[in-house]
Amino acid sequence: MRENNVELALEENPIIAAVKDKNGLKEAIQTDCNTIFILNSDIINVGEIVDQVKAHNKLAFVHIDLLEGTSNKEVALQFLKESTKADGIISTKAQMVHAARNYGFYTVHRFFLVDSMSFRSIDKQIANSNPHFIEILPGGMSKAIGWVKDKINTPIIASGLVCEKDDVVTALQAGAVAISSTNSDVWYM
Repeated sequence: MRENNVELALEENPIIAAVKDKNGLKEAIQTDCNTIFILNSDIINVGEIVDQVKAHNKLAFVHIDLLEGTSNKEVALQFLKESTKADGIISTKAQMVHAARNYGFYTVHRFFLVDSMSFRSIDKQIANSNPHFIEILPGGMSKAIGWVKDKINTPIIASGLVCEKDDVVTALQAGAVAISSTNSDVWYM
C-alpha cells in the first residue's frame, strides 16, 4: 500500500463523505468525495458496502468500533483484511488503531474533545496508536483544532457538527487536512 494514496485523495478533495445508511451510501458514491467513512455496517453487509465504494474508485474506511457482529478485538481487523477491500479503519481505541497498521490499513484515531483532560491526553494516546490521521470531534472548534495541530504532527480530520461552508473553511484554516461529515450538503462544498 502506498502511504500517500489517502493524502493525495484528501489533497484533491478534503471533504470526506461519512455514511450511516443505504441512502447516504447511494448519494455519497455519486459525489466528488474521494474518501468515504462507513459508520454503520455489520459482518453480513460490510463487504458489499466496501465493494460499492471501491466500484466508484473511492477509498473506503470502516469504523471498526461500529461494525456489528464483531467484538472489539483484533480478530475483527483480520476479518476486514481477509473479507473486504477496505482501505482503512476508524477507531476510538488506541490498541485497535495500532493493530490495524500491522494489518496494512490506513488508520484514523477518533477523539472526542470534550474537556481539557481529553485534550491533554491526546499526545499520549497518539504515541500508543501511531495513526496515519486523527479525527477530532466536534470539528467546528477551530481553536481546539489549532491547539491539537500545535501539539502533534499527525494530520487532523475535523468531524462532527461541521454543517456550513464557514465551518469547513474555518476548520481547514485552523489546520485540519480534511472534513468528515454525514451532512450531505457538506459533500458538495
